[in-house]
Amino acid sequence: MTATVEVESSGEPRTAGLRFPEGFVWGAATASYQIEGAVNEDGRGPSIWDTFSRTPGRVHRGHTGDVACDHYHRYVDDVALMKDLGLAAYRFSVAWPRIQPDGTGPVNTRGLDFYDRLTDELIGQGIDPVVTLYHWDLPQTLQDRGGWTNRETAEAFAEYAQIVHARLGDRINTWTTLNEPWCSAYLGYGNGVHAPGIQDPGSTFKAVHHLLLGHGLAARALRDAGARTVSITLNPTAVAPLDPANPGDVDAARIVDGVGNRIFLEPLFKGEYPADVREIMARFGDLDYIHDGDEAIINAPIDVLGVNYYTPTYVSAKPGTPAALDTPGSEGIAFRKPVGPITDIGWQIEPAALTRLLNRIHDDYGVPMMITENGASYGDGPSAETGEVHDTDRIDYFDGHLRACLDSLSHGVDLRGYFAWSLMDNFEWAEGYNKRFGLVHVDYATQERLPKQSAKWYSAVIRRNGLE
Repeated sequence: MTATVEVESSGEPRTAGLRFPEGFVWGAATASYQIEGAVNEDGRGPSIWDTFSRTPGRVHRGHTGDVACDHYHRYVDDVALMKDLGLAAYRFSVAWPRIQPDGTGPVNTRGLDFYDRLTDELIGQGIDPVVTLYHWDLPQTLQDRGGWTNRETAEAFAEYAQIVHARLGDRINTWTTLNEPWCSAYLGYGNGVHAPGIQDPGSTFKAVHHLLLGHGLAARALRDAGARTVSITLNPTAVAPLDPANPGDVDAARIVDGVGNRIFLEPLFKGEYPADVREIMARFGDLDYIHDGDEAIINAPIDVLGVNYYTPTYVSAKPGTPAALDTPGSEGIAFRKPVGPITDIGWQIEPAALTRLLNRIHDDYGVPMMITENGASYGDGPSAETGEVHDTDRIDYFDGHLRACLDSLSHGVDLRGYFAWSLMDNFEWAEGYNKRFGLVHVDYATQERLPKQSAKWYSAVIRRNGLE
């Protein structure tokens, strides 16, 4: 897929026509724990996020996902909203604890029934369901046995994937194994700001490996069961040296790129961990959890890579700086604080970094991609005068990043779709309900949905398959 391109006098590409390729997929995304609620209904077991959010001091103001957006009961109305927006696809995740309350063992058919109903409702409204099997809500019973530091969790995940596919595989085309394993490992086991709240670099790398192993085992199982499209979604770091002319900064970027990006990309697409990354991993314990043949399993072929992008990372060499807890091995490296325009969550806005990231992945790995999350948090609400949500900053964010996608298409990147994060305001993990990313405003007291100005803008983008 390519976009029409012109070349400016500077030699830099400039998109022309601002239209996306025919067949480009337009969607929006959510995640089970963030929107479903109904945490104690129909046989669902507890997840690590149920436990984490109930632990004092872990989540903003003690918020939990107990009710969230009540999507479990309101999914019909929510799908109607998607149809009104003109979405071609909807990316949602399945809650593992709804399917196997203990992570292994008996199947809870009532949990599968919900996703069965949701899938049929989507298809009935002409919306393609895109499934993510794991978006962080690990069954608590598995965490009690070590969670992703335990090889058995990877094996259990493959079994769970087979169970879900057996029920929904006749209607769902695209199967994503994991969402952002970097977050699961580095935020869950590294700095502990996400569930299960552990701070241990050795556990971080064990979790990375077992997440990737779980992906590989599940990908093979899905393929064997006849899955049409198999995927994984990463949140690769758009990392760059603060001073590209400084060798120390360049090396700092190599290290951060290694533990943030190549630790996932290389085994997925080349079948082995990079040597320099293995050296860092080995500093935090024996690598005996990496068994012979594991990297070949992780290297199971996929059809498309999901890319989640929000903000860039700039690093520099600064001797004496302690390692960041979410980046083991980053001693002597300083991470620049966000500069320029930032979102309400404090993330720097730089669409050009998305172009660089997509181009780099294309050049290095040649894999088809989809933007599976991209969006911005702003503290917007209904206007007292008009009753509407005038979120022009969010529109500007989307517009800039869609132009960045067009620039990558002009580079030759095989980019097949874009999913806005998020369909609606929701439980934003450790931020609770304090941050709003949605195209649709949610009044959490009444559960009233109100499409924002950005939703109407996005709907127009979808209709024209491009920008103005």
